[in-house]
Amino acid sequence: MPEDHPFLALTPARPEGETSAGAAPDALFDLAVNRAAAALRGLGRADALAAWHARTRFARRVPLDAVKAALALRPAQGDCHWAGGPEGGWVEGKAPFP
Repeated sequence: MPEDHPFLALTPARPEGETSAGAAPDALFDLAVNRAAAALRGLGRADALAAWHARTRFARRVPLDAVKAALALRPAQGDCHWAGGPEGGWVEGKAPFP
């Protein structure tokens, strides 16, 4: 039986935490999408995204649906990062900051 990641054993995410009251700056949006992509690579489970979003303080300022929409556009191959805020896209290469 596969071992659950300790990150997922915490209190489940609440739906009201998946939306944001205001617009996040472009750099914060980029960071949330890039960190979510890294979390999915590390955890290996798509269902972990809501838990990651709920427990990452800066990510809660970016709507989870917007993060999911950006991740859905990620190319299957290659090293890339999100840039340009909500209207941005995936750019080849590593992000300028982690």
